[in-house]
Amino acid sequence: MSKPTNIADYIAAIPEDRITPFNKLRSILNKELGGEFDEQFHYGMLGYVVAHRDYPDGYHCDTSKPLPYVNLANQKGYIALYHMGLYADDAIKDWFVEEYTKHCAHKLDMGKSCIRFKKMDDIPYALITELLRKQSRDQWIALYEEKIKK
Repeated sequence: MSKPTNIADYIAAIPEDRITPFNKLRSILNKELGGEFDEQFHYGMLGYVVAHRDYPDGYHCDTSKPLPYVNLANQKGYIALYHMGLYADDAIKDWFVEEYTKHCAHKLDMGKSCIRFKKMDDIPYALITELLRKQSRDQWIALYEEKIKK
């Protein structure tokens, strides 16, 4: 099986037991980020990025790519939400970790920017919505330039 190269093919390859929660997360992302961030097929998953028209410098690791903010991925054993604001802003990360226990029965499975959802019936959609409202595009760019871009 070939790897997907666009959003439609990527979504078509998502297993049936995950497609509903994946699409619900995608819908939330598009609603909350759609005015300031572009949805693209980015790094082999769905990406919500600051387009070059809004941030011409692009991503410091590869300036031909737009500045990433949030990615949504179907991984082997879970759905992953990668949120660069969690990586770069300790206050947002601390808030999220504390709030998570109020929204979910299962333990938080999180890396530096990655939130892993293994239980499809325990995804905290309302909390994800709140998280996405914590930072505007301009706030993300400022934080990125301050803490990440070298």
